Amino acid sequence: MTEQSSAPQDGAAGSNEPGFRIQRIYLKDLSLEQPNAPEIFLVVAEPQVQVEVDVAVKRLSEGLFEVSLTSTMTARVEGKVLFLVEANQSGIFEFSNIPPEQMDLMLGISCPTILYPYLRSNMADIIGRAGFQPIHLNEINFHAMYEHRLMKAQQAAAGAPGAAADESKIILPN
Repeated sequence: MTEQSSAPQDGAAGSNEPGFRIQRIYLKDLSLEQPNAPEIFLVVAEPQVQVEVDVAVKRLSEGLFEVSLTSTMTARVEGKVLFLVEANQSGIFEFSNIPPEQMDLMLGISCPTILYPYLRSNMADIIGRAGFQPIHLNEINFHAMYEHRLMKAQQAAAGAPGAAADESKIILPN
């Protein structure tokens, strides 16, 4: 892997051309729990799997942002937790000369779309290493997730009931 600096792109500082650059993609956090092992391995039943995915954005400096995808996957058998995996896949993205409304779309849709294959791979890998059949996350429509967040934010600003911020997570079906 080549080292990349966080300095603005050469030539981009003096021009008005829009610029987008991936500075780094990294696994920020990964956790696996098997609270009922080894007894749970003796139960022969199809596990019920619940997955939550959320997106967070943090400004690091002018034009530099960290975008994080956080996912929690819980598998249960007969009401007991088989395993719980939590992962945070992040990336640092650089923007230059991009209008704020377009940058918001890129941070909420494009950047998570770039990160998601890494998150899927890391979660499937850790589940396989834990001794289970790997579970691959379903595809996510980050545009729909972004629109849902936008609608919730508008409802919250208008004081509408049911516009809690924590309801913006997406829960994937089994």
